[in-house]
Amino acid sequence: MTGLQLAPFRGLRYVSERVGSLAAVTSPPYDVVVRPEGLDYLESADPHNIVRLILPQAATQADRNRQAAETLRRWQDEGVLAPDAAPALYVYEQRGGDMLQRGVIGALALSAPAEGIVLPHEDVMPHVVEDRAALMRTTGANLEPLLLTYRSDGDDDGATGTTAVIERAVQGTPLLSTTTEDGYAHRLWALTDPADLAAIGADLAQRQALIADGHHRWATYLRLQTEHPSPSPWDYGLVLLIDTARYPLRVRAIHRILHQLPVANALKSAAPHFRVRTLDADLKEAMAALAEAASTGNAFLLAGDGRFHLLDAPSPELLEETVRADRPEAWRTLDATVLHSTLLDHIWRIPDAPEHITYIHDTEAVVEHAVRNGSTAVLMHPVREEVVRDLARQGVTMPRKSTSFGPKPATGLVLRELAHG
Repeated sequence: MTGLQLAPFRGLRYVSERVGSLAAVTSPPYDVVVRPEGLDYLESADPHNIVRLILPQAATQADRNRQAAETLRRWQDEGVLAPDAAPALYVYEQRGGDMLQRGVIGALALSAPAEGIVLPHEDVMPHVVEDRAALMRTTGANLEPLLLTYRSDGDDDGATGTTAVIERAVQGTPLLSTTTEDGYAHRLWALTDPADLAAIGADLAQRQALIADGHHRWATYLRLQTEHPSPSPWDYGLVLLIDTARYPLRVRAIHRILHQLPVANALKSAAPHFRVRTLDADLKEAMAALAEAASTGNAFLLAGDGRFHLLDAPSPELLEETVRADRPEAWRTLDATVLHSTLLDHIWRIPDAPEHITYIHDTEAVVEHAVRNGSTAVLMHPVREEVVRDLARQGVTMPRKSTSFGPKPATGLVLRELAHG
């Protein structure tokens, strides 16, 4: 395999006449939905919301997955979901404010990590991979695309390759158009012309991709591929590919809630090793203070007791003692590395397990959750994209949930059922 290979597939899509609205049946990716509040809200938005497939609710994992599979079949039997008539690649557009994102959705040929075609940059948790694998195995479907990025030369005028195909496609009538509650407008077009497919194939064959969002689902794809003799539909996985030279993504941090650690205890344990300052500030001002502190070294913002506390200037001796020495300097100085190696493992002694730590993308939500439950929120400053890409090219993975690239594709606009390729 020389580069990215993106195959057309028969997209499984909502039939707009059978649902309240396309916006009401979409969802953020499964790991962005805030539970249980977000789940309840999405389930009540429309009885056919995609969250009933990606995050089914039942007493056991087996029951949840069986329920999702039965729901998927029932919605097809009822005409709520239907496969497109012909295999296609799909041009996907998101637009909101000053942000415009365009890319191509397709079934990507899976490559082994050693081949260096798809580059992960974060570690994964085995239990999450197993959970996603069980759901995909039972439903026989890729329910939401991974977000992958690549970089073209960035100096062309869009007259050739994938860019040219995308720009021609968006001049036509879309298959669907909807605006979700967050204000983002979404449009989708099908590509079936052999010349367009060939142009994209030739262009992507020269590229490698960085996983921007979906490390656990990528690991799931690779696991399920090994369970099925090749060739088979399991040799491919659903992805959205974005050229960030043309459509840059935003990189945000992912924050932590430490369920069993009150803020007072967290500060007392950290104080001998970090500078600790309580800020007279609101959330926006506190995040600005975090950004300023993070520009010169490791820094974290703690919340949960009604105030904000800035931790920075960690003891160099402690970092030397707790951070692995056999990694590049860029990895050793990551905030996520110091958080997990120094604070969580050494000072607070908190295992990275769901009962102890929850990962939340939204800044306001993580603070509100911590205040409501008497726990500690750890707010992070985002990593620069070039650092992420450079470490990935070296084959070095960051601690899991170190970054959040966005905007992420809306889940529910197009699914891939393995029986249809």
